[in-house]
Amino acid sequence: MGSISNSYLETKNLSKSFGSFQAIKDISISIKEGEFVCFLGPSGCGKTTLLRCIAGLEIQSAGMVFQKDLDISNLPPSNRDFGIVFQSYALFPNLNVFSNISYGLINNKWKKDDVKRRVDELLELVNLTDHAKKYPSQLSGGEQQRVALSRALATSPGLLLLDEPLSALDAKVRVFLRKQIRDLQRKLGVTTIMVTHDQEEAQTMADRIFVMKDGEIIQSGTPNEIYTKANSPFIASFIGSMNFFPAVISNSNQVRCNNVEIYCDTADFKKDDSVQIAIRPEDIQLKKENSDDNILPAKIRDIEFLGSFQRVYFESNNITKDLIIVDVPSVNARKIKLMPNQEMDLYFSREDIRVYPG
Repeated sequence: MGSISNSYLETKNLSKSFGSFQAIKDISISIKEGEFVCFLGPSGCGKTTLLRCIAGLEIQSAGMVFQKDLDISNLPPSNRDFGIVFQSYALFPNLNVFSNISYGLINNKWKKDDVKRRVDELLELVNLTDHAKKYPSQLSGGEQQRVALSRALATSPGLLLLDEPLSALDAKVRVFLRKQIRDLQRKLGVTTIMVTHDQEEAQTMADRIFVMKDGEIIQSGTPNEIYTKANSPFIASFIGSMNFFPAVISNSNQVRCNNVEIYCDTADFKKDDSVQIAIRPEDIQLKKENSDDNILPAKIRDIEFLGSFQRVYFESNNITKDLIIVDVPSVNARKIKLMPNQEMDLYFSREDIRVYPG
């Protein structure tokens, strides 16, 4: 594994405009050697443009890119040390798997024996040894993407760039490949940047996530930090599900939603400030945990079965007009036998509530 102390890749005040449209604005980030980072955000937020500027496939309008302290801002892509995998695999249809992977090595004038050794090693790493002689059209989407990955890694680049590499695949293959790519990245210790709009993908794969919106990075942190300490309602609702209730600050540990007082930490606000309180569906309990929690009488409107958990929609008109979403592990839901129109109390602890400006 590469050392994680020093910065491997840095952008300084990177901007890119297309005509009057500013795709990325003044982005400065630092990525450590061996780190797996994700640029995450909705489509059109600038994440692919940022990746392409790092690769040299787009020339930035302003700012600089450094790789291992070397200024690569104006180098052509061929002189930058990276491998790239696109969403569309982009394999050569007329070359078999072996030739697809060895393409870059032959261009770099590797000896025949070394080429064979390297390609065999990569095929073994991605479990495709038996497919060396097949052509792309004979492979599944997931297999093609593993060939594309091997081709990108063949020359042992210092940086691996992944542009939505899994979005064209079906759900089961995506989950399998997420883990395969992550394991491979750890094994090789290659610094990796992945662009994705899929928050679950970012959560499961990244050491660190940069959340982007409108050409800017609006928060960065570990998957856990981004999930539990989202710094804005946009991020809170983009990553996972979230219940929001409009409220007004009553005092240092209470807010008022409609006519219900709710305990939470309001230290950053003053009395009568308008706020939104937010709570995750999995943080709302159906049975009493401890006495100082918030208690809310509610009625079940609808239940969705989602495999390992059930998503239950509650109505509680004295706090909000919206339905309150509660995620209950299926094993618990079976024990309590939840039914529509059932009335029950919801409980949630003050620690689990986030408070945002109104």
